[in-house]
Amino acid sequence: MSSNTTKTDVILIGAGIMSATLGSLLKELAPDWNIKVFEKLDKAGEESSNEWNNAGTGHSALCELNYTVEKADGSIDITKALKINEDFQVSKQFWAFLVNKGLIERPSEFIMPLPHMSFVEGNDNVNFLKKRFEALSTNPLFHGMEFSDQPEQLSEWIPLMMQHRTSKEPIAATKIDSGTDVNFGALTRKLLQQLGDNGVEISYNHSVDTLKRTTDGAWELRVRDLKTGTTQQHQAKFVFIGAGGGSLHLLQKSGIPESKHIGGFPISGLFMVCKNKEIVAQHHAKVYGKAKVGAPPMSVPHLDTRYIDGEQSLLFGPFAGFSPKFLKTGSMFDLLTSVKPHNLFTMLAAGVKNFALTKYLIEQVLLSKEKRMEELRDFIPNAKSEDWDLLVAGQRVQVIKDTEKGKGTLQFGTEVVTAQDGSIAALLGASPGASTAVTVMLEVLERCFTEHIKEWEPKIKEMVPSYGESLQHNPELLTNVNNMTSTQLGLK
Repeated sequence: MSSNTTKTDVILIGAGIMSATLGSLLKELAPDWNIKVFEKLDKAGEESSNEWNNAGTGHSALCELNYTVEKADGSIDITKALKINEDFQVSKQFWAFLVNKGLIERPSEFIMPLPHMSFVEGNDNVNFLKKRFEALSTNPLFHGMEFSDQPEQLSEWIPLMMQHRTSKEPIAATKIDSGTDVNFGALTRKLLQQLGDNGVEISYNHSVDTLKRTTDGAWELRVRDLKTGTTQQHQAKFVFIGAGGGSLHLLQKSGIPESKHIGGFPISGLFMVCKNKEIVAQHHAKVYGKAKVGAPPMSVPHLDTRYIDGEQSLLFGPFAGFSPKFLKTGSMFDLLTSVKPHNLFTMLAAGVKNFALTKYLIEQVLLSKEKRMEELRDFIPNAKSEDWDLLVAGQRVQVIKDTEKGKGTLQFGTEVVTAQDGSIAALLGASPGASTAVTVMLEVLERCFTEHIKEWEPKIKEMVPSYGESLQHNPELLTNVNNMTSTQLGLK
């Protein structure tokens, strides 16, 4: 160890929602530990967590049809929907705890109540939605969900979408008022602000160039100050890599066996945004449709009310794009430099398997604005081009790994990779990501701090009353949790 190496307990790489969440949990569980955060950019939450780089949906499976799959026998598998809903309940409990403790203020700046809806056209899709509604609405987690295939009712729910609709195709929608719009950028900034106020050292414009294991099992990082060009050595017992698309390269630099045979494929997102107040005022919901055949799950079209900086706007999308960058602020060589001898065949296998996805991405990249407007008109029949602008959203790096399904399988979820000894963890992938941040970070704690979990459990239960419990099987606890979170977060 170099004589000028600074020793600390925990280093978090990246100032996004994941590091902010893990740091906030650790500060409550181990207040005496020293925590440092290093971020390449000049402020927090500027990449995937930024409010303009994601749809801001509090992903709780209330409206996302890809979380409920129709099985071969025609029944609906709701397993994934239940898991995602429970995970989001965990996030809300932790945020409510922080608000109640006075660590974060003005929750309306990061979470607002907003109906979540699913909308479909065509007989087959209407039948699917009705079966989905019947399967979910009897579960306590989805209490209050409504279904309608009546144009008069739909005109009350979604007037902007029903005006000038001339198609004779059957249509239907479900609606549930317990949905939310979440500004993950604002939440990230609030979490990091309170961490900074409570002794966590946060260094912006600092890039982690190398990380290697020391002889005593700790991690040594070379960190470069991007303003001055100077470098420093930092050592920590535990490192979390929460650098969004930049996580894969850093994980590879760690050299841990668990980092092998993993690749990444970048997909960029585009949204159409409308700030015309007259139009915005006519829509008050997040409305999700069905993904087109061949489209990846994150390309489910949706029309969203957003609350950003006290202003309401509408977003429609996402449209997929392609850039070899792993971050919006990344390098054009990110994809190329992520290919290593150990993951070359994994990446090649993924390329062969995902020809349909490649074709879809090429088609999406070539779409003109007018073609995008045509897709928007499936939702708003009389949408006018002059009211909508194109917004480049965040880069998402989908994980490619070898699984029981074979080599080079493209994963559409969030992956946590940890070293066997729990000394380092990295978060890869994209979805549903931020909404389930607290659950994912609790899993990191369980994997990486096994010797502390028993001691920490009472405090975790104070922060997340449902920890270790199933809300769907405990309606009384669910009611108590909902009342508490709704009150503290102003969602009533």
